[in-house]
Amino acid sequence: MVQSANFPIGIFDSGVGGTSIWKEIVTLLPNENTIYLADSKNAPYGEKSKDEIIELSIKNTKFLLNQNCKIIVVACNTATTNAIKTLRQKYDIPFIGIEPAIKPAALSTKTNVVGILATKGTLNSELFESTSSLFKEKITIIETIGKGLVDLIENGEINSPEMSKLLATYLQPMLEQNVDCLVLGCTHYPYLIPQIRKIVGNKMQIIDSGLAVAKQTKAILEKNNLLQVNMQKGKHQLFSNSTIQVLEMLVGNQIALTEIKKRDF
Repeated sequence: MVQSANFPIGIFDSGVGGTSIWKEIVTLLPNENTIYLADSKNAPYGEKSKDEIIELSIKNTKFLLNQNCKIIVVACNTATTNAIKTLRQKYDIPFIGIEPAIKPAALSTKTNVVGILATKGTLNSELFESTSSLFKEKITIIETIGKGLVDLIENGEINSPEMSKLLATYLQPMLEQNVDCLVLGCTHYPYLIPQIRKIVGNKMQIIDSGLAVAKQTKAILEKNNLLQVNMQKGKHQLFSNSTIQVLEMLVGNQIALTEIKKRDF
């Protein structure tokens, strides 16, 4: 596949959560054009089988390749941990994945107890198991499935009483078990940090992978001579196959030259 530095960066997620990664990429690489795909119609991926997740990830990849994307960021922990190996074997294009940031948490913890809040699909994946097993002899890892969180975020209910109640159910046991580092293992979850802080206060360090993924994207673009040399501000297209209201709410007016559309894919 012939690629050009002028082609856009492609990004996909099971829904709107990957915009937390998209924002980091746009901030770090302001001259790059981007295309973001929110597969909200099929969210959440975390409750689906591995075969379903791979099938959806291939569908999303095909859409982005048809838009001439030069690199694809799998801005979804569940899709990365279940499908990125298949995607890399199937397509001749650089892929950037995202998985829970266990290593920085392991290096930061003082109590040696780390909490992982993630989807069932991520926590049950082979990739997560192989990564977490590297640290289980040194630290205690408390794994918690954040069932229902993605659904509420996709419905725009980030600050709802239901969200507060659900988060308390997941986080209080972590506080009781002396967790001092909380790894957000889903790209939707950074939008919950203010809500999480209300529950845990300053007792936990909260770790997500957004900036690290943006830096890795830049490094791979440089390595492949695909970094945009045009010094104009990048243009951004965001697509959802469901309603676009929550996407518009999360993106807001923070970034100019952004177009948000509903589109089947």
